[in-house]
Amino acid sequence: MFAVALSALLALALPARAADDAIVAPTLRASVTVTADVVRVGDLIDNAGSTAMIPVYRSPDLGTTGALPVAQVLSVLRAKQVIGVMTGEIKEVSVTRLARTFANKDLENAVASALERRFGLGDAANITVTFDRGVSELRLDASNTGALQPVATRYDARSGRFDLTFEINNDNNPAPTKLRFTGTAIETVEVAVLTRDIDRAELLKSSDIVLERRPKADVTGEPALRDRTIGMQLRRPMRAGTPIRVADIVKPDFVQRDQNVTIIYQVPGLYLTTRGKAIESGAEGDTVSVLNVQSKRTLTGIVTGRGQVTVQGASQAAPMPPAVEQTSSLPRDRSAPVALAQSQISPAPAKSE
Repeated sequence: MFAVALSALLALALPARAADDAIVAPTLRASVTVTADVVRVGDLIDNAGSTAMIPVYRSPDLGTTGALPVAQVLSVLRAKQVIGVMTGEIKEVSVTRLARTFANKDLENAVASALERRFGLGDAANITVTFDRGVSELRLDASNTGALQPVATRYDARSGRFDLTFEINNDNNPAPTKLRFTGTAIETVEVAVLTRDIDRAELLKSSDIVLERRPKADVTGEPALRDRTIGMQLRRPMRAGTPIRVADIVKPDFVQRDQNVTIIYQVPGLYLTTRGKAIESGAEGDTVSVLNVQSKRTLTGIVTGRGQVTVQGASQAAPMPPAVEQTSSLPRDRSAPVALAQSQISPAPAKSE
């Protein structure tokens, strides 16, 4: 035993310097890290000699740290016939058990990667995983240094249920460590969701929209993203919590049916305005029909602004040159050809038809 050997060495009649060279006193460590489930003499002290492998304590839980008072450590060592330990100024010994820790997100990613592009699922980034038992994190012995390798995979596309088994190579054991997880995995998409009930005529504001992940099966069609919805209108009233698809939104109406509008007649060299009434609603860029309130003729134009419709080309009857308040028309028998430049047109007094 270590104590017997140490006593025998101390009893030898050797010169002081020779004794110092031959004997190295066991020294207590203030901080200890272990990987096994037991703490041995060699973990606690330096120069433990032949007693190094003697177990003296159970290790703390994986990934945790415990403290041992020095007096207690020395008492345990003496019971193992280990004496003469130098403690210096140490009051307690800190023991940390090393571990390999997998956070919950790490495990979710491992499951999603194992299911990626299989069983009708898409990218791993779009697969939301929920475990049957809440897993905040998983701690394994530090000797498990290998990667998580899926070795058995089962998935039910209808229910979203999965049953996966992983293996991890272990440095201290020829057989890999096995881990089994069960739960649900559902493909999701990011989609804009309404925060309140919205009417058809309202413009969507930033506060009306939040971005959420929803099951892909619940969003038929292309999901609308938040930035794309702001400033748009809905095609129909929708309730709070409803995901928005691209097909649900339209550009805001700049022209409402029966609204008084400004009709702009524009060809190269000619720009005239007159009063009109919208026959149908339209967003910017839409083609709508409008009534010229002076000539009582129906024209077709493009919505170019709020309350503004522009008529272009020679296919439409040319309106009158502008007069007071920029609303006028020429008599039919004095209509100027569309192809004439503005400088060739002689202004005529406003006259209603």
